[in-house]
Amino acid sequence: IDGESQLLSDEGQTPEPLLGSLDIFIFSLIAGLLIYWFLFRKKTEPVLDFKTFPAVSPPIPETSFIEKMKKTNRNVVVFYGSQTGTAEEFANRLVKDAHRYGMKGMAADPEEYDMSELSRLKEIPNSMAVFCMATYGEGDPTDNAQEFYDWMQGTDDDLEGVNFAVFGLGNKTYEHFNATGKYTDKRLAELGGKRVFDLGLGDDDSNLEEDFISWKEQFWPAVCEFFGVEATGEDSSIRQFELVVHNDINMNQVYTGEMGRLKSFQTQKPPFDSKNPFLAPVSVNRKLNKGGNRHLMHIELDIMDSKIRYDAGDHVAVYPINDAVVVNRIGERLGVDLDTAISLRNLDEESNKKHPFPCPTTYRTALSHYLDINNKPRKNVLYDLAQYASDPQEQENMRKMASASPEGKALYQSWVLDSERNILAILEDLPSLNPPIDHLCELLPRLQARYYSIASSSKVHPNSIHICAVVIEYTTETGRVYKGVATNWLKNKEVTENGHKHTVPMYVRRSQFRLPFKPSNPVIMIGPGTGIAPFMGFIQERAWQKEQGKDVGETILYFGCRHKNEDFLYQQELEEFERAGVLTQLNVAFSRDQEHKIYVQHLLKKNKEQLWKLIHSNNAHIYVCGDARNMARDVHTAFYEIAEEVGGLTHTQAVDYFKKLMTKGRYSQDVWS
Repeated sequence: IDGESQLLSDEGQTPEPLLGSLDIFIFSLIAGLLIYWFLFRKKTEPVLDFKTFPAVSPPIPETSFIEKMKKTNRNVVVFYGSQTGTAEEFANRLVKDAHRYGMKGMAADPEEYDMSELSRLKEIPNSMAVFCMATYGEGDPTDNAQEFYDWMQGTDDDLEGVNFAVFGLGNKTYEHFNATGKYTDKRLAELGGKRVFDLGLGDDDSNLEEDFISWKEQFWPAVCEFFGVEATGEDSSIRQFELVVHNDINMNQVYTGEMGRLKSFQTQKPPFDSKNPFLAPVSVNRKLNKGGNRHLMHIELDIMDSKIRYDAGDHVAVYPINDAVVVNRIGERLGVDLDTAISLRNLDEESNKKHPFPCPTTYRTALSHYLDINNKPRKNVLYDLAQYASDPQEQENMRKMASASPEGKALYQSWVLDSERNILAILEDLPSLNPPIDHLCELLPRLQARYYSIASSSKVHPNSIHICAVVIEYTTETGRVYKGVATNWLKNKEVTENGHKHTVPMYVRRSQFRLPFKPSNPVIMIGPGTGIAPFMGFIQERAWQKEQGKDVGETILYFGCRHKNEDFLYQQELEEFERAGVLTQLNVAFSRDQEHKIYVQHLLKKNKEQLWKLIHSNNAHIYVCGDARNMARDVHTAFYEIAEEVGGLTHTQAVDYFKKLMTKGRYSQDVWS
């Protein structure tokens, strides 16, 4: 106010000159600003635009499943924790089912989204999150669900108003059956989530798909009741992908078996992993057994120029290729030119999964490298293919096998599972079935990498990885010869004299199966058959530690095979290690060299006093590798009996004792079923 009064009094004294100079000043200022704006606005605008661009570009769809659901008007999200693709396949089936109940769903990989947004799901009316969670290894979550699992363990978010259901995929032969599914269900409820339907537990040791179907047949009526909806009667066998045929494509733009980057097999760049495998030359491929009708093989992969590192006990993953004879016969049966270049494009443009396998590619490459054509097809494949059978009886039988009726289950069990019919056998035995090959490619599951326990130590063999495997080949009930995809493919990778070396796409998967940190700890290794593999690496490493002048504890091996003169694997090497004092004890059970069968567990019981002393007093580490269904269980039982008979424990105490050893990392298993 004081300033304004002063100005007015000044203006009152000398009005004219002051106003004139002020006018000039103001006009000059305005003119200057206008000229500056006209001259320089074009230079400054792009800079401003460029600087603000990241802020206005929407990063939300990449990590926010909530925003994606809102944008695409979905109310069901099905997350999958999947290691081999089965949980992902089940998730996609639930999304298809949702369509029948007037709900709109999306399958989602938890690794691709910000799972801390789960509490926001209640912002979407009548919404639900379903979790198909596989358990892997020793009760662990799958690789793609690890971050979500860690989040669940650490969060205290309030999930009140979040509706959920869980289906777990596990295997009863393993100690921690369905641990991840059970934990997910329990934890989401603890955080305040509302369980729409009971936890489903699938068992791969019996029939995982049957368990899933039984669960979802009860799950959907519960969902209908919960949300007050009913089935629309629409068929759920709707296509997820559309076919695009590339007539004039440059073949350099077509995938030829690569898992991730196009041309990654021509120009190899580390680091190597599941999306970028290394093409390892096969430097050794020899038959291990001296007789018998099986083929056991030792293969060495050259990793010289790969920068790949591994430890004894790790696994090597290899990507096999399907039998070309089977691929060609599928093409002939369907009357298709397998060298047609195609893409299968997701009809849901918002989906993160644009193609079911790398595209563009050819039918031949898809059937050879990307699709599982050797396994028995699941029920959903039969259901979706049934529409293409022109014979009403064949169509009815296919639909029956896909149903949950007792008659349908029995027919599927005998005609598909017990008879071991793969997709080619089904096409051959149902002459009226003529599906479009693109729909068949959409339905078949992905061909998975095969994992083998590494049979070498990187301390001794830094530039090679060794595999020990048995070739799978036998005649099925229908008189067809069943051949294991990977082992037959590996068997044929012979090392030739002309210098040409076959290659194997591979990468290393880390394992918890490790020698003790202190070399002075005794180790007890139990590995019949090809279960010997990781112990060849362990023994090589113990020999190396000895050479380094380290104090190495007792190294005891229990190995088992059928006949001493036929399949005593690595006999020469093992006996040499024993002579050198690296192997303190080599115990071998030859199961069929006498009237009554002798297995590794019988030899354990024979040496019970020595074993109990090593375990109870000398801090020994126990390692078991091989068959989970029978051997690992029988070995477990033998140790319980040793603890009871020598240690004086009750059965309950013995079970608890070895559980504690597992927790401490002193009882490790590398088993498969």
